[in-house]
Amino acid sequence: MTALAHASGLRSLVNPRPKFVERIRLHQFVARSGDATIDYGTLLGGGQLVVDSATRIDTAARTVRLASGRALDYDYVIYAVGSTAATPSMVPGAVEFALPIAEFESAQRLRARLEEVPRDAPVTVVGGGLTGIETAAELAEQGRTVTLVCGRTLAPSLSAPGRRYVAKWLTRHGVAVLEAGVVTEVRPDAVVLADGSADGAVRPSALTVWAAGFGVPELAAASGLRTDPLGRLLTDETLTSVDDARIVAADDAAAPSGRPLRMSGYAAGPLGAQAANTVLSPIAGTEPTVIDLAFTGACVSLGRRAAIRQLARKDDTAVNVYIGGRMGAALKEVTCKFVVPKRIRREARKPGSIGWPKGGPRPERPTSASQEVTSP
Repeated sequence: MTALAHASGLRSLVNPRPKFVERIRLHQFVARSGDATIDYGTLLGGGQLVVDSATRIDTAARTVRLASGRALDYDYVIYAVGSTAATPSMVPGAVEFALPIAEFESAQRLRARLEEVPRDAPVTVVGGGLTGIETAAELAEQGRTVTLVCGRTLAPSLSAPGRRYVAKWLTRHGVAVLEAGVVTEVRPDAVVLADGSADGAVRPSALTVWAAGFGVPELAAASGLRTDPLGRLLTDETLTSVDDARIVAADDAAAPSGRPLRMSGYAAGPLGAQAANTVLSPIAGTEPTVIDLAFTGACVSLGRRAAIRQLARKDDTAVNVYIGGRMGAALKEVTCKFVVPKRIRREARKPGSIGWPKGGPRPERPTSASQEVTSP
């Protein structure tokens, strides 16, 4: 989404969908164990919703060009386009035969495809990060035969005890976890793994879900703005574009000082509030503040009755402490309900009410397409 602000107070939100998508619930949507959309009318505190897609930001004319042909004038742009699935074009057959889960439209296709696949047919989830784990767990709990191909370590962002807990849960629920597996080809009915043989190991797969890597929309680059190697808008520590002081970035689309924060719902709320504050500062005649966000860990769903709440230091490095089982599931659900609807609605009613843990150092972050989108 892209927000446009005017000095007069008029606000426009440009979004390609008429509803807000809770990406942290897309694995539930696919498995039909929960919904993943919220009506914008219940979230926005004012302004207008423009259901369209931004194709270019014309910084000279201060307009945002839309796919419909319209052009919207702006005083400030909040660049909050989020992240998308990375197209695995380097893996033969992946684009044609694997279905990503990173966006609502691809999740819709995946959900429909699942209806066509017999319940005992083999399903392969590619990607051992938090998104892949949540997807594999949700499908396994519903009786699907699931293989999770990690490529390297299962849940690398968790602590060693946390990884063991997740691995035991997956094994207990029948998920075959291939930590050393690397998919080299996707076929309509199989995946090929690198195993040292001439042709690789061929494993049957009636449905292949791609959850290995994420990218960002190309709007910034298409607008002539500088980006990091993944395509995130380069900004300073106040989230202001290094090319234009009237463009401020947020969420997964921002690369402050070339060191983006973890792609996550955890960071999205604070970064959104930070972006809004940065836009309002010159209007109010004050100096914008710099990013100050401390991480506390991550939540990972394991079906509907279990989860893990991994604790972490302020710099987002995991510690050997976690909360699992039903208590973990309760914490995950409370976190999801608080992060999206309640937090946004409260901010709409009382601007400036969002708070977050502070005092965390700015960690060095990878800029490759393999960086995982995670849950809160």
